[in-house]
Amino acid sequence: MPREIYLVKVGMTMTEGMVAQWYIADGDTVNQGEMLYALETEKVNLDVDAEVSGIVKHQVESGVMLEPGDIVGYVFESGEKIPDEMQATSAEVEHEAKAISQARIESSQGPAQEKPEMAIGSVKSSPAARRLARENGIDLTQVQGTGPGGRIIGADVVAAKSKGVDAPAREVKASPLARRLAAERGIDLGSIKGSGPGGRVTKADLDTVVTDSSSSGGSVSRTKMGVVPGDTVPVQGMRRTIAQRMHASLQSSAQLSMDMEAIMDDAFKLREQLVAEWESEGIRPSYTDLVVKAAAVALLKHPRMNSIFTEKEITLLREYHIGIAVALPEGLVVPVIRHADKLTLKEIAIESKRLATAAKEGSPGLDDYAGGTFTISTLGMFGVDSFTPIINEPQSGILGVNRIFDGVEWDGDRPIKTKKMNLSLTWDHRVLDGAPAAEFLSEVTSLLSAPYRLLV
Repeated sequence: MPREIYLVKVGMTMTEGMVAQWYIADGDTVNQGEMLYALETEKVNLDVDAEVSGIVKHQVESGVMLEPGDIVGYVFESGEKIPDEMQATSAEVEHEAKAISQARIESSQGPAQEKPEMAIGSVKSSPAARRLARENGIDLTQVQGTGPGGRIIGADVVAAKSKGVDAPAREVKASPLARRLAAERGIDLGSIKGSGPGGRVTKADLDTVVTDSSSSGGSVSRTKMGVVPGDTVPVQGMRRTIAQRMHASLQSSAQLSMDMEAIMDDAFKLREQLVAEWESEGIRPSYTDLVVKAAAVALLKHPRMNSIFTEKEITLLREYHIGIAVALPEGLVVPVIRHADKLTLKEIAIESKRLATAAKEGSPGLDDYAGGTFTISTLGMFGVDSFTPIINEPQSGILGVNRIFDGVEWDGDRPIKTKKMNLSLTWDHRVLDGAPAAEFLSEVTSLLSAPYRLLV
């Protein structure tokens, strides 16, 4: 029996997505663990691996918007009979062979028609067309298709060869996110030196391209967000999703906020010690890592902050999965450190770095955005003293991390210079009142003020 290939669901809030690109051609063989297709959603782009080995049959074309769980294809075992409705008939194969033969004799004549084939990547073409293109060094992206729906058939390839179509350019390795951003920004991927594995072009590589030609022919400096004054930015994709969810969050929950200062002198010393101790392993813990660990410990003592509210009940969650908001030029994503309560500070530092890198390169795993129960948002690196984070629904709380600054504590009448950090907590008043919310925040600040407890 064939195995279904599903449009995978990433995160609890994903409602639609598409196969942005098939990595395995229709009818070709895939090995278990090999990249099968590129998934694109409004929130994230990632590569989906094959769960089993076998022969791939596409059920949908790339670029078609679908719902999570929809079948996009099948994997057949070697030697397994493929249903007639999913493969070309012998009569159709013979028909195309005649069309190819005729085109070789007289390329100016109109080509015969063929049965539509599924798209391979962004190029719609038949198996015969792809075979001829490979044999003759023809770039299918430069061929005009005359088949149904603009599909390229074998006769089109033969005709293109007679017109002197160039051989395909060097294949550029790039993440799905990088390909999309390059298209949006008008950047030639072939001109970018990839810094990813095997020379793969990542989003970070595209962010280094900071100039663009204006309509007047001059050169305009672009911001890190890829825009210049006068641009009109459409509210779509990730930006539209963020706008909708943030607005819905404020409308559907009773959100209140409070701030509290943490004394960071010992945290400052501890981080310096750990940076030196773990340097040989390439591990560099951040202050956010300390906050994640402190929040995980505090959530265990204050489980209502780790819950979901419905109109009928409040569900206290058994797992403690902490999301960390990561800013991207096109929006905001929240990768999740799973089972943060069971991880050591060192393990949290390793995982948070992996998640941040994957998010910025557009190469997250299927579970990296799923199942968050509490969120931490950090703006301290921008010099922010305080802000009001918005709850990531259906969660009940979010913690904002601000900059570390020089403060003063008093020892009697004697002022003592100290390091401080302001924490901003937003919580759902439907779930818990101000006093228990303050107790949770106080627990976090207490742990940061005495951070050696986080190493136990």
